[in-house]
Amino acid sequence: MVSNKNGLSRYSRIRGSVRLAALTVAAFFSLLPAASFAAQKAVSIPEEIEWTWEVRLPHPDAKLPNVLLLGDSITRAYFPQVTKDLAYVANVYLMASSTSVGDPRLPKQIAEFATMENVHFSIVHFNNGMHGWAYSEAQYKAAFPDFLNAVKKLIGADGALIWATTTPVRQDATGGASNPRVDARNAIATSLAQGMGVPVDDQHALMMQHQDLHEDPVHFNASGSSLQGDQAANTIKAALGRIDR
Repeated sequence: MVSNKNGLSRYSRIRGSVRLAALTVAAFFSLLPAASFAAQKAVSIPEEIEWTWEVRLPHPDAKLPNVLLLGDSITRAYFPQVTKDLAYVANVYLMASSTSVGDPRLPKQIAEFATMENVHFSIVHFNNGMHGWAYSEAQYKAAFPDFLNAVKKLIGADGALIWATTTPVRQDATGGASNPRVDARNAIATSLAQGMGVPVDDQHALMMQHQDLHEDPVHFNASGSSLQGDQAANTIKAALGRIDR
């Protein structure tokens, strides 16, 4: 081993240079915002309360098509009205969850639900956008195709999807929810859904006309949920009609 005049080996100098370079790189990346890393690898960012709510008919009619409503508490609220409107038309199931687009758990939860139910769905009417405000809209956009593909696996070759836009919030909504962010997510989701030929149930436009029916900063009262359910049921009936032709 050859030493320099200061008694340091050439190997030691190289090793010291590599260590310095590594520290410099580490220091550089420590200055970058966390979002730059989140865009590279999806991570779960749990909310204070996490939940799922799934409903199936105890005795589904084998002669009727199966329909799934997939969404969050907004969807859960209009599920009873859809069930009422589609009586003798379809068996209506529900998968509602606080898990949001951007969270890598969501596609896994959808796959687990499909395995558990073991049901062929003719229509999946789906939404996601009211939770997960810790994720940026860039993360939402990056994760939405995986969400869309997970939902698509719930239907057969003859099935159909319907994307439901996220509803507006009141101005006093907290926790990251705001109408500009809802608008941004709706624009992202609608563009990607339509790019795959998925029709849109514009629940946002509907409830923009009925913001007096909010019962809290996010949710609507019974009258509002009934209006939403009626519109959802009509879009599902139209989709079933297209399938039958």
